[in-house]
Amino acid sequence: MKAYIRSAVSISPQNTFDNSSFLNGLAEYQGNRLNCIEPDYNEIIAPKLNRRMSRLIKMSAACALTCLKDAGITSPDAIITGTAYGCLEDTGIFLTSVIEQDEEPLTPTAFVQSTHNTAGAQIALLIKCNYYNNTFVSGGVSFENALLDALMLLSENEQANILAGGMDEITDISHTILSRTGLYKHGPVSNTNLFLLNSKGTIGGEGAAFFLLASKPSEHNLANIDAVATFYKPADITETAQHISSFLAAQCISASDIDLFITGNNGDAKHDKVFAQLQQLLFDRVPSANYKNLCGEYPTSTAFALWMAANIVKANSIPAILGHTGVTKNKINKVLIYNHYQNIYHSLILISAC
Repeated sequence: MKAYIRSAVSISPQNTFDNSSFLNGLAEYQGNRLNCIEPDYNEIIAPKLNRRMSRLIKMSAACALTCLKDAGITSPDAIITGTAYGCLEDTGIFLTSVIEQDEEPLTPTAFVQSTHNTAGAQIALLIKCNYYNNTFVSGGVSFENALLDALMLLSENEQANILAGGMDEITDISHTILSRTGLYKHGPVSNTNLFLLNSKGTIGGEGAAFFLLASKPSEHNLANIDAVATFYKPADITETAQHISSFLAAQCISASDIDLFITGNNGDAKHDKVFAQLQQLLFDRVPSANYKNLCGEYPTSTAFALWMAANIVKANSIPAILGHTGVTKNKINKVLIYNHYQNIYHSLILISAC
């Protein structure tokens, strides 16, 4: 299973939607929450429709429409999305209305738009796409499962063009709830010193990223997706390392063939140990970079990481703001993205130059 990334668009806490200058400068945040820098949606979505959409749907639709436009595709053969939380803003509105109105009959709009597949459905309605449409809700590997589904579809139909994306948002309500679980840091914190604090917790984030995937080569392709894999709750670092070694072996490569190792370090001292141990065991001579100081922690953050990696491969350059370690080669041919969400959901995405 293999796919070419024809185009990629991201809305994130960084200035990524206008990709004329790839990660040229870091948007700094004080506090444990990173919110997206959003474009003027009226320039992308008809104002009449824009007013009816929730924030996550706007972000997803803007990314999807722009992604199709950049690829020169009017309508894809499939739309596949991944999200762990769905449309939290509408969910909050609906649940608040239930409480405030004593469970009396409510207007159904917020409930209808709160479901996880709303973004994919709205995109299909906007472009009048009546083909395969699926949404994966699989926690920390929701986006990876969407990618796997896309790869399988492409292996069945080599003429297909598939729109795949991952998105999650953060709201006041969700941030409060997740803070109570100990997911986020307390006290003074900034995304500029996230990896220096050596303390419990991380910073919350959000974002949407969409990709037009095809099985045919093109001079405009950004990169290849060579393989995607997930695994769940490994017993220890030895089992984790075995999963990664087996994944690489299945692609007939070893750790030394990786030109850049992108990790899901998020500043949590406990969970970041996994990445440090793996770098010692397998990737001690491989240049590495982090990304969650740019977008924050959320279950589908690997969609942002894939957008970043595809652009790195296309430009054959690593932006300075990533603060990568190690000596990079003259040509960046293979990039491995490894992430785990709370050391429960683990994923691997291997991409290569076209």
